[in-house]
Amino acid sequence: MDLAIMVEGQNGLTWPRWERIAKAVEGFHFAGLYRSDHFTNASPPDKDSLELWTSLAWLASHTMHIEFGPLCTPASFRHPALTARMAAAVDDLSGGRLTLGLGAGWQEREHTAFGFDLLSLRERFARFEESLEVVTRLLGGEGPVTYSGRYYRLQEAQLLPRPHRPSGPPILVGGNGMRRTLPLAARYATEWNATFQTPDNFAQLNRALDALLERSHRRPSSVRRSLMTGLVFGTDDAEVHRKVAQRGQTATALRGRGVAVGTPSEVVDQLGALQDAGVQRVMLQWLDLDDLDGLQSFAQLVLSAFPQMRPH
Repeated sequence: MDLAIMVEGQNGLTWPRWERIAKAVEGFHFAGLYRSDHFTNASPPDKDSLELWTSLAWLASHTMHIEFGPLCTPASFRHPALTARMAAAVDDLSGGRLTLGLGAGWQEREHTAFGFDLLSLRERFARFEESLEVVTRLLGGEGPVTYSGRYYRLQEAQLLPRPHRPSGPPILVGGNGMRRTLPLAARYATEWNATFQTPDNFAQLNRALDALLERSHRRPSSVRRSLMTGLVFGTDDAEVHRKVAQRGQTATALRGRGVAVGTPSEVVDQLGALQDAGVQRVMLQWLDLDDLDGLQSFAQLVLSAFPQMRPH
């Protein structure tokens, strides 16, 4: 298992902050840097929100080693042909370090504010499935794509130039739902990403995905397993207690939601349990975008327990 950092792009992310975070994440030897794709927060007040694909294009050309991508870009924001074109270009620009995280969308406030149709849950996942079909077929490059669905229609469409990677960047499907999300991951994904799960819960979902993959005649090892979860980290008990109090919950309650909470040794133990449950990469949600000293302390005191993988 290796460790990456995830930031909330709608939580005050600006160019100076993005540049500092990217430099720190790569300099401290994390495996990757991921970010959300939101126009604004789920509840007021609105904060600065750096546009996803512009920020990823910058990251591709201003870093050398870290993997990166969206967790996750909603199907409701962009036509899948546009998403596929941008993803192929950014992946090529980075030398093959992008993971294309795709999701159905969920945040009502931003969809209302900016005029995007969120749709009912059933329709939302139907559109998401069509989006996955279009993206994977365009990136797969088996020839011009003709597709006629309820939400998207293509006629002899193809991506040129072709992505440097034969099928473009790997596709990540994010979510915990056993009825909708896991079947889509089993069909389309090269990586499945769960969110805020305890080791026991993750292990249960992991086994369910294995069964779905085998039913689809896919090897379980063909899909990487990752987890995005929260982090409350302190170098000593006093710092941990102060940060837990700021969350307005107890450490026990946070851990029950899958959040890693504690001092270095405590966090190492909790992450180790996730590794035992089958997690291959943890994306740790770093909410304080200006706390680079804390990020450095975490890297020095925790990261060494989990050797980081470098992209090929």
